[in-house]
Amino acid sequence: MRELNGWIVKVEEVRFMPELEAPAEKPYPFLYAITIRNESEETVTLRGRKWVVREDNGDTIVVEGEGVVGETPVFAKSSEFSYNSYHVVADSATVQGAYFGETDAGEKVFTRIPEFRLLVP
Repeated sequence: MRELNGWIVKVEEVRFMPELEAPAEKPYPFLYAITIRNESEETVTLRGRKWVVREDNGDTIVVEGEGVVGETPVFAKSSEFSYNSYHVVADSATVQGAYFGETDAGEKVFTRIPEFRLLVP
């Protein structure tokens, strides 16, 4: 598996959203907005994702799954896909991860999700 140069992830916004539902043990909900863009010459289909959330209290949560928000977008050159999602934490946290894809030639590729912070007020 190789990192696909030009398949780019941008964290557009991270916002504390106390009005969103959250369980008592993880009372701090955050909304984040992501844009994934393909600047490479290859067409790639997003197949999965892996998020690693490291809370300042020492807890680590790993979230893996197929696609993203129930979709498996296809990225031709210069195309992009944007979405919003949210995560709940018990403490401030550092988030990072990767999206995994497959080129039209069947090669497995990935792109990194830039590290960002969920800062509890």
